[in-house]
Amino acid sequence: MEYWHRKMMDKKYYPKEACGIFGIFGHPEASHLTYLGLYALQHRGQESAGIVTSDHGEPKSHKGMGLVADTFDQGKLQALSGNAAVGHVRYSTTGSSLLKNAQPFLAQHSQSFLALAHNGNLVNARELKDKLEARGSIFQSTMDSEIFVHLIARSKKSGYMEKTKQALSQVRGSYSIILLTENALIGARDPRGFRPLCLGEINGSFVLASETCALDLVQAKYVRDVGPGEIVLVDKDGLHSEHPFPKVKPAFCIFEYIYFARPDSNIFGKNVYLVRKKLGARLAEESPAEVDFVMPIPDSGNYAALGFAERMSLPFEMGMIRNHYVGRTFIQPSQSVRDLGVKVKLNPVRDLLKGKRVVVVEDSIVRGTTSRTRIRTLREAGAKEVHMRISCPPHRFPCHYGIDFPTREELIASSRSVEEIRKFIGLDSLAYLSLEGMVGTMPQASDSFCLACYTGNYPVSFSPKTNKFSLER
Repeated sequence: MEYWHRKMMDKKYYPKEACGIFGIFGHPEASHLTYLGLYALQHRGQESAGIVTSDHGEPKSHKGMGLVADTFDQGKLQALSGNAAVGHVRYSTTGSSLLKNAQPFLAQHSQSFLALAHNGNLVNARELKDKLEARGSIFQSTMDSEIFVHLIARSKKSGYMEKTKQALSQVRGSYSIILLTENALIGARDPRGFRPLCLGEINGSFVLASETCALDLVQAKYVRDVGPGEIVLVDKDGLHSEHPFPKVKPAFCIFEYIYFARPDSNIFGKNVYLVRKKLGARLAEESPAEVDFVMPIPDSGNYAALGFAERMSLPFEMGMIRNHYVGRTFIQPSQSVRDLGVKVKLNPVRDLLKGKRVVVVEDSIVRGTTSRTRIRTLREAGAKEVHMRISCPPHRFPCHYGIDFPTREELIASSRSVEEIRKFIGLDSLAYLSLEGMVGTMPQASDSFCLACYTGNYPVSFSPKTNKFSLER
């Protein structure tokens, strides 16, 4: 995925997925398993991490900025006693990158508590916040996710299942949520199922997670996906499920398959690795290239590149090597070395590239500036020709459902043709996978996906005036 190093220290220029969530009920090592689950989901959020446990009805909480491994140690995990837990890793699609915005949100009321972790984005956040504040609610964060907590806490319904149903009936947008109370764990997906959420089981204890890779790490057996519009509740009596909302056409985020989910995960019921290989193969059928070998931009382009090379019967080579010890940001001591930012993560294999015609397979081009620098690096390393193939159509519209693409003005494909993008990046040729080719490769029906970032057709309507993607004034 192309990251925008032009503003390494300004997070709004990074394309970000919203969050990763994990929950477990009825296990004596709940906090430790949640820690491992969040570790597996670290790719979904690297700004903050948090865990809340329930110890005989008493909440225990720890949150911090940064990676999971930097936020927790053995002592902190041991202090999070209890047999139920909910955890969260975050990127800021709404609200600032501050500790007060870290999740899970913990609220205590009526001699009870609730802790909530949310993946997604509400499109009526501003409207709901204004109404809640008019009724006396006081917000502690600038996150749209906190709205769930206020709606549930203010509900007059009896029991958390009924309270949750009433709260969810008022929100619009995308959400996969996990809610922990003193005696239950609740999971829910929005009626269109934008974001993934799966259910697992380990030694009689139920687990909820954004992706199956988290289940694998804690050795939990995959049971099934939580369905679109479904609410599941786990308590001492076992698993309970309801589908309280009218059934609507699903709108699975197709970019989960293309980029965000881990390749070893199954999302929306199918394996990500195999889908990405098929995307690459379809790309080779639509836009072949006369080259000496196929190479990816690690790691996001690896699997589509494998499929492309296999279909073209061409060698697959790692023409750039990734430095796995580079974090999200690094110190830039002066403007004179700022352009080296892109090269810190990736270094070309000069002897492999010298005099060769190569096709670079990537999952997307967003702003184009990073791709331009990388292609220049390949040419400087001696590549004779550099072609690029992209395993999805051009991104022309921002996402309103939990992926922090930039504004439309900053999306290079919104204002430039493919030929203009080719010239800007400095390629011998450039081709994108067609929209028909992308959806035709998917294992689900073609009308099951949200394609708004490609087409501008948003499945859940919103008002740009009221949806600010943040509760900040």
